[in-house]
Amino acid sequence: MASRRACEELIRQGRVQVNGQMVTELGTKVDPNRDEISVDGTPISGPAKKVYLLLNKPPGYISTVHDPWGRPTVLDLIPHRGRLYPVGRLDAESEGLLLLTNDGELTHRLTHPRYGHEKEYLVLVKGHPTEAVLSRLRRGVNLEEGRTAPAEVSRVSRKEGLEIPPDTTWLRMVLHEGRKRQIRRMCAAVGHPVRRLIRVRLGPLRLGALKPGQWRPLTERELDELTALALPGARSPQAKRQQGAGSALHSRSSRPIARF
Repeated sequence: MASRRACEELIRQGRVQVNGQMVTELGTKVDPNRDEISVDGTPISGPAKKVYLLLNKPPGYISTVHDPWGRPTVLDLIPHRGRLYPVGRLDAESEGLLLLTNDGELTHRLTHPRYGHEKEYLVLVKGHPTEAVLSRLRRGVNLEEGRTAPAEVSRVSRKEGLEIPPDTTWLRMVLHEGRKRQIRRMCAAVGHPVRRLIRVRLGPLRLGALKPGQWRPLTERELDELTALALPGARSPQAKRQQGAGSALHSRSSRPIARF
């Protein structure tokens, strides 16, 4: 219905009722499968069904929900009704794997710098970086806001079938952080500007054979692996489904009311 902070304010104002009784104490626990929760006398529905989609973002699309300048966004590629949000961002020129979901908790765990989940990219750079240059990228590069964390960097074999324009080199880079335009800035700092940037993996999720602009739902196995990585200790979606539709919506039988 609203952000956690906004919901807490609704509770403080006495606008939230549980089974017809006003509740003003934060942290009050309810069972959304049995209790009726209303705001200003209007019942609210339970959580929306969780959606997880994997998209191969083509260049030219913005990784946001809305763009004030009217540029096309990644949501224009997906005929889905309801709220969806990109997990992290790829700038307009970049392409590749982008996860879209309405699962806020999972999004937070996958994007917060503290958790440092791996993101793998294929990067076409101008020129032919020496081993010394690759070592600089691996150790970390000084940017305006500070030194980047160590990264995995290697040349891509010609056997992988990527088109290699004249005077360019494909690199494979694995990062554990996600600063704004980080790879482009790192490569520019060592004298090898990026010509093309493709994200091919996010944690256990791989781009695979999806063509630019195509999307698909995550498989049950992918979702279970992603949950195990981002929410350690949480029950997998498959385990929740086995316990029935009610527990599929909630990982616990009761939650603080501020979380609805």
